[in-house]
Amino acid sequence: MIIVHHLNDSRSQRVLWLLEELGLDYEIRAYRRDPHTMLAPTELKSVHPLGKSPVIEDNGIKVAETGAIFDYLLNTYGDGRLRPAPGTEDARRFTYWMYYAEGSAMTPLLLRLIFAQIPARVPFLARPVANSITKAMNKRMIQPQLDGHIGFWEAELGRHEWFAGPEFTAADIMMSFPLEAASARAGAARKPKIAAFLQRIHGREAYRRAITRGGPYSYA
Repeated sequence: MIIVHHLNDSRSQRVLWLLEELGLDYEIRAYRRDPHTMLAPTELKSVHPLGKSPVIEDNGIKVAETGAIFDYLLNTYGDGRLRPAPGTEDARRFTYWMYYAEGSAMTPLLLRLIFAQIPARVPFLARPVANSITKAMNKRMIQPQLDGHIGFWEAELGRHEWFAGPEFTAADIMMSFPLEAASARAGAARKPKIAAFLQRIHGREAYRRAITRGGPYSYA
């Protein structure tokens, strides 16, 4: 039985979705964020030294990091499903999006989230300065970066309905989190191709089953 160490409102939701798409049995061990800090609970450090989610356990094998988990599940149980045929242009696109989703795409989103937390975490008298710094960073650096990524996604989804080509793949599951986060925080949902992509993934039965299993998910 595959065990998923699942943190609410986190990237681990994608692991549940992939497991549902593959039709695999799994058990969830759920963890809740601290409602004040929004950080993962310290109990996760007994699972992995960094105290992060997702982590899976499967027959004595422990795998952390979303991309590594996807590789493990697809290689072990995928039987060629949810990925293009090797050696094709779609396969190269698939590899690109799988790495991009946790690399380039998440960096400005994390910066936006971190800077949004700063004003509430400094002494009261320093908050006007912190607010000014946060607004300046968002305007001059973070939002322009996000706008570039959002425009890139919109253009790519104009080529095909899915990121790696005409067929739905695990790359679309990987890309779901940055698109959902950018829609909630950075206006990505105003782009018609991105909005249509989100509507398609939210309509998938496996996506809805994963939400049911994983519990409330702010980006659904």
